[in-house]
Amino acid sequence: MSLLSELLPPHCLLCGDFAAERLALCHGCRGDLRTNRHACSRCAEPLPATGAAHPELSVCGRCLWHPPAFSAIHVPYRYVAPLDWLLHRCKFSGDLAAGRALGELLAGALLPVLPPIDVIVPVPLHPSRLRQRGYNQAAELARPLARALRAPICHSALRRGGSATPQMQLPARDRRGNVQRAFRVNRRLAGEHVLLLDDVVTTASTVSEAARTLAATPEARSITVAALARA
Repeated sequence: MSLLSELLPPHCLLCGDFAAERLALCHGCRGDLRTNRHACSRCAEPLPATGAAHPELSVCGRCLWHPPAFSAIHVPYRYVAPLDWLLHRCKFSGDLAAGRALGELLAGALLPVLPPIDVIVPVPLHPSRLRQRGYNQAAELARPLARALRAPICHSALRRGGSATPQMQLPARDRRGNVQRAFRVNRRLAGEHVLLLDDVVTTASTVSEAARTLAATPEARSITVAALARA
């Protein structure tokens, strides 16, 4: 870090005003981020606020009939403006400063609620997407979280194959089939408590299939899923 960056406070990535902290967001813009407070405890799908007063309503109907392969999920924010714009900059415009800011934001939200974690596994991109983009946005989000948790990142635990069609280009009914058997274990894990990390959860099809693949390995006794935002 340069002396100039130490002396001058960072500017907010959203409005350009001085950021209140090293997060690179001012207090006002950070307050504009919508939290995913009332959500399904199994897939993080937003639910009516009545679920807060009625714990029995905290699981959506889909998860009651088809529980996911992971133990728990934590997705602190909604994928709406202005967070979606920041993540779009990170994913499609090569703005790694936005990725660092979002990673710090995610770490701050997850640190109080996560169980002990042995290893972090970012959900991998399809090789063609990785070559096109040059980096995995989930891995960028994982860096600040790994420092906060003092847990290693295993970038090569999973390998992604199958269709190269991005999930965001498909309707919800086709997403589960698009990622079926899309992952395979590429490297044995060093710890039994695994945090599977993605950037956005839309239908939970991708993280469910990745968790199902990891669950087949003897090391992964507990799989917790986390993501920055829920669509």
